[in-house]
Amino acid sequence: MKQISRLLAATAASVVVALVAAGCGSSDTSTPSASSSTGRPAPPTLTAATAVGAGEGELNIVVWAGYAENGSTDPAVDWVSPFTSATGCKVNVKTGNTSDEMVTLMSTGQYDGVSASGDASLRLIYGGDVAPVNTDLVPNYKTVSDFLKLKEWNSVNGIAYGIPHGWGANVLAYNPAVVTPAPTSWGAVFDPASPYAGKITAYDSPIYIADAALYLSKTKPELKITNPYALDETQFAAAVALLKLQRPLISQYWAAYTDEVTSFGAQSTVLGTAWQINVNLINGEGKVKVESLVPSEGATGWSDTWMIASKAAHPNCMYKWMDWIVSPKVNAQVAEWFGEAPAQTLACAETSDKNFCDGYHATDAAYANSISYWTTPTTDCLDGRGAICKDYSAWSQAWTEIKG
Repeated sequence: MKQISRLLAATAASVVVALVAAGCGSSDTSTPSASSSTGRPAPPTLTAATAVGAGEGELNIVVWAGYAENGSTDPAVDWVSPFTSATGCKVNVKTGNTSDEMVTLMSTGQYDGVSASGDASLRLIYGGDVAPVNTDLVPNYKTVSDFLKLKEWNSVNGIAYGIPHGWGANVLAYNPAVVTPAPTSWGAVFDPASPYAGKITAYDSPIYIADAALYLSKTKPELKITNPYALDETQFAAAVALLKLQRPLISQYWAAYTDEVTSFGAQSTVLGTAWQINVNLINGEGKVKVESLVPSEGATGWSDTWMIASKAAHPNCMYKWMDWIVSPKVNAQVAEWFGEAPAQTLACAETSDKNFCDGYHATDAAYANSISYWTTPTTDCLDGRGAICKDYSAWSQAWTEIKG
């Protein structure tokens, strides 16, 4: 598999009712009112396109590093140039290093779309920065895995706000030469008496509070946590308290994947939360060997979604891009380069490594459904309990306090 280390080193708001953009047309149906099943409010009223016309010649997108390769990183890795040749849409890429940065960039109105993770997508939806997507205009959507469609992080009240791209679990990584016996629980990173104190790592984001909540949902059932992104006052306080206890154990919080790769390679870190691609890169460097697993409590994870800006200047090119990026061959290329499960079910026949999809559980619905995917916390609880949950701003404030 290609190595991403050769890549770059590294709520609701009121808005003016708008069409997706001129040239795409608009549907007659606007976003419906609050869902009766969840009680979640409706986002700003925006309409989806009804047709895709000729490309506007240009496309401006915000992406995770590795999602829009044009051959400049590796001449053999290029799915952007063929897209431009096929559509006439030149792709201008802005790399977002964190979900918070992507939300900020999209709020400027300068971009046509974004590859958003679930801890950003609802903020973009409720902020009015992205519009509903007419999936009928994305032919390759039909064969995207059903277990990624119309989920709480990429839809609201049955309306799709994007096209699933790739997904994976946040795994527990460890150096087996140091960490013995092999861990089986997330308790390994939360134990105050851990023999690995000072050599444990964790993801640097407010969304990491969900990892603590997931662990508590299994170890403290009296808290009645059913969704790690839907936490009331008591549940939230318990998760924050656990993370404050964990703080002295942490050698480094990582946001850039390269930081974790470096720390494991230097053995300043021996245990902690990781993406599978990080594990692959660490092992690829050959300095140390790292194992990974989904612990007994399960795992949080990410499902990335291509979303179109509500004021996209180049909506036709964006729709063409969304269809291109989830086409079987291209989705396979991205998945292998980045190190994730492809969303496209037909991509597995196109991977260069024929065991790739098995290794990433690409079409395994049971495995996929066991993951608690990043989802933006909202005041209106995602589990339907009403407006008693802590929203993302509260999570952000608490995260600052946790890190100290």
